[in-house]
Amino acid sequence: MQDFIFYIKLGLNHVLDFAAYDHILFLIALTLPFTFKSWKKVILLATIFTIAHCLSLFLSVYGVLVMDVGLIEFLIPVTILGTALFNLIYVKSTQENRSLRLHIFATAFFGLIHGFGFSNYFNMLMAEEEEKLGSLLGFATGIEIAQVLIVLVVLAVSYVFLSVVKVKSRLFITIASILVILITIPMLIATFPW
Repeated sequence: MQDFIFYIKLGLNHVLDFAAYDHILFLIALTLPFTFKSWKKVILLATIFTIAHCLSLFLSVYGVLVMDVGLIEFLIPVTILGTALFNLIYVKSTQENRSLRLHIFATAFFGLIHGFGFSNYFNMLMAEEEEKLGSLLGFATGIEIAQVLIVLVVLAVSYVFLSVVKVKSRLFITIASILVILITIPMLIATFPW
């Protein structure tokens, strides 16, 4: 049980590490188009991200699929940029044309990328472990708890801007997404593999 709790804490720290803010930035971009009224959709997306993230860790830990670290480190900011750009398109679309399917597909794909990004470190931790599945489940639990916390914070900030300050939704999503893009550009430059 102590190992399980250790891996829950590791999952929490992985997401909430402000020094490695890419995960937080991705979750901010993912959550921006939503409000508390659609909290179930956001939690669904966060859960899909967790499942995909842990699937890529599982594939890596058991040696099924190993990815080029340099490419993955570059693709992580690409996923953040892609999500923020998607928000700019999403905000201009009509309510009838807004489908969650593209969000779900992109979130699953991005979760796989982010999981491979963490796999080397996780593999070093797991090197001495005989039973790896419990550790992976603990880690997934920690990730999910941290993601739900971040989603709730972003939804609360959105609520303040939209309901208290009375900023128009389209303007809020646009400005916040542009800020995410501006923060992501240096990450893209720093990790560019070619």
